Amino acid sequence: MLPDVPMWMMLLGFLLVLGPLVTVHELGHYLVGRVFGVKADAFSIGFGKELAGWTDKRGTRWKLSALPLGGYVKFAGDMNPASQPDDEAYLALPEEERRRTFQAKTLWQRALIVFAGPATNFIVAILIFAGFAMAYGKPVTPPVIDMFAEESPALAAGLELGDRVIAIDGNEIADFEEVAAHVLPFPGRVIELTVDRRGEVDTVPVRIADLEITDRFGNTSRIGRIGIGANDREYRALGPLEAIAYGAGASVDLVKLMVTGIVQIVTGERSVKELGGPIKIAQYSGERLSLGPLPFIEFIAFISINLAFINLLPIPALDGGHLAFYAAEGIRRKPASARSQEWAFRTGMAFVLALMVFVTINDIASLPIFGR
Repeated sequence: MLPDVPMWMMLLGFLLVLGPLVTVHELGHYLVGRVFGVKADAFSIGFGKELAGWTDKRGTRWKLSALPLGGYVKFAGDMNPASQPDDEAYLALPEEERRRTFQAKTLWQRALIVFAGPATNFIVAILIFAGFAMAYGKPVTPPVIDMFAEESPALAAGLELGDRVIAIDGNEIADFEEVAAHVLPFPGRVIELTVDRRGEVDTVPVRIADLEITDRFGNTSRIGRIGIGANDREYRALGPLEAIAYGAGASVDLVKLMVTGIVQIVTGERSVKELGGPIKIAQYSGERLSLGPLPFIEFIAFISINLAFINLLPIPALDGGHLAFYAAEGIRRKPASARSQEWAFRTGMAFVLALMVFVTINDIASLPIFGR
């Protein structure tokens, strides 16, 4: 029987994941803006109608809004969707106020303010992974085949117990955990395993098995496996700098996995049904919360990287869209017209909203009342 995660736990998990992550994301924008002397008119957690709030002595309205699916910082000078000032309204501002607007800042300052949000989410994930590494150590497993599954593509391809995997498709393998990165996301593909067998190096083609697995909560995933295992795992203690480097490496690996997944969906290797939205996040948040604090904190790190990655996509209306315009401005030595930017950002917002509707329909269709 599948574990029954109550609705209240899903809602609580959702709020405990997205609330803090959206807050630190927007705080990244806000704090770097403060460093460069930009005035913030509003700092909102959520969108839509204000539920509660206050105005601080700097004139910033801090508020909690009705729709808890994001948040924003409205800097002085953000007078339209493209964050471009209206000429008349902008010129009407007193000179002192004009200097405190977002658009009065240099190109590199504006780019840093925009980049600070996703960067803060990456930092959160890196610190979480680093904290785990310092508390429990870094897992280290020699890439030596110590066991085969009952139906093992690797065994069928001619690999043997005691073979040491030294490369996959030409990429050096130093730890058994690295094998998963070349196998799990690529069901059905053929990979080249280079192994050291009693001092002799050989390269063996292996077709990755295409499997659909179900977790304890009934969620299904399509993964690849080659049916090998390794023993002798140990945990090596790390100092603070080593742990941060480990956390950064783990975060980069997750970004690579996300890029791989998007490419596979675009090329048709994976179904668009694997995309998830807010309902899925709430479901997984509740499931992870039911497993205890450590799995839940690990899930927060994963969602934090997702939030940073998505925001850096070069889609107008997202942080990556702003950065793309700034890059073009740096190359052209002048900004695109306010009108062209506004239309681009309106189009980007329409795309984002359409994607949200699509993934939400995906989420609803996957609920048990409709069958998985």
